[in-house]
Amino acid sequence: MDKNTRICIIGGGPAGLSAGMYLEKKGYENYTILERLDRVGGKCWSPHYNGRRYEMGAIMGVPSYYAVHDVEEFCGITHDGPQLNRNYKNAKGDVIEPFEPKKNILKIPRLLKMKSQLKKFGELLETKYKGYDVNGHRGVAEGRYEGFSQQNAKREPVSGTNPNLKDLCLPFKVFCEKNGVELVQDVWIGPYTSFGYGYFDEIPAAYVLKYLDFQTTMNFVKVNLWTWKNGTQYIWEQLNEHLKNPARLNSNIEKVERRDGKVYVTVNGKVEEYDKIIVTAPLHIPNKRADGQKGMDEYFDVREDEAKLFSRIDYERYDVLAVETKPEDHPEISYYVFDNMVPEKLGHLMVYYRRWKDTKDQVITTYSLRKHKDSKEVPYETCRKMVLDDLKTMHNPASNVVNEWSVYYFPHVFSEDYAAGWYDKVEAMQDKYDTFYAGEIMSFGDMDETAEYSRELVERFF
Repeated sequence: MDKNTRICIIGGGPAGLSAGMYLEKKGYENYTILERLDRVGGKCWSPHYNGRRYEMGAIMGVPSYYAVHDVEEFCGITHDGPQLNRNYKNAKGDVIEPFEPKKNILKIPRLLKMKSQLKKFGELLETKYKGYDVNGHRGVAEGRYEGFSQQNAKREPVSGTNPNLKDLCLPFKVFCEKNGVELVQDVWIGPYTSFGYGYFDEIPAAYVLKYLDFQTTMNFVKVNLWTWKNGTQYIWEQLNEHLKNPARLNSNIEKVERRDGKVYVTVNGKVEEYDKIIVTAPLHIPNKRADGQKGMDEYFDVREDEAKLFSRIDYERYDVLAVETKPEDHPEISYYVFDNMVPEKLGHLMVYYRRWKDTKDQVITTYSLRKHKDSKEVPYETCRKMVLDDLKTMHNPASNVVNEWSVYYFPHVFSEDYAAGWYDKVEAMQDKYDTFYAGEIMSFGDMDETAEYSRELVERFF
């Protein structure tokens, strides 16, 4: 492709900014990033409170976040934030140690069985499911893999045929049962469901395992985590500052028309002409949102094949509260509440975080899910009240709500559409209408996977 190609990138989150960085690295400098908000970072949002930053979105990373490390190197920054740790409580607010045999004598047989299954699972992923951890979803439904290896920072291109990969279309719960490793869900649920990515009986295993590949999960288990003093948003603020063409904030895209080999974008009342467009913003939002966020299919001259495929996308209703507590009620550490990470406890508090351990004049953040594909959505205000009541049960009552966010989160398709080749159909449309599809839906809804997909997209097509 001509290095002077005029490229429009929609979205100033990790995916969009990374696309700009990787394009720039390959010599493409005629790109424009349009961001509808007054800030960059997307779901990496780190507001200020009492002189420090807290997290409303992404919290942490791990050493296998290779794309994030690319950004760090590009900007000359590093992961310099507070060390995180966590403990566990049951639904009654009692501190528990679910993985400590000495504290769970009656559960020793289950814990030993879980340990055995965990070892077996690691071996299965490396052998039976070779290729499972390649970024993105191309070929999975067809029993093949194609992309860049995530085994190390080199991320070398790999491809191959493996019919067993079709099993990744199954819900993760079914996938684990099929392989006789159902107890590994006890390990995976903490960094998965509590982080808002849905429940194991509804989400295809491919999503779970491309985000939480064995290496990444073990880093979470061992608390081998990265954080940033100025928050995850700082990563992307720094990237934006280091790009030759920083994102244009407050860009209201009213219309996108694709005709005669050109792309016409009406933004803030003016028409701009481009040769190609990369969409990292949502492709489809199945309901009207209070924050005004829209899917691509609402402002593009969407084609029939786009509309048909994008209409199959759903997303998680994931809510975050930042609350103050009285000093005597401030939690001494972050807590997971496994009892509430099941569909039957929809809307309840799943995890709450204490980011700064050296002071009690900071907020704690709470996280809850309001939707399961087979149940009615819990109303926002109902969920909010449940979470505040749960904090009282946890013996850490909130004295005030400082911030709250109900965000469009983790777009995905369900097993039937995944198995029917949804991803291969969308991948086949890349550049069909001078349009490229990237962002969360094409990989996974965490900052590293989305950035890594942008890297792959640039490598493949530019």
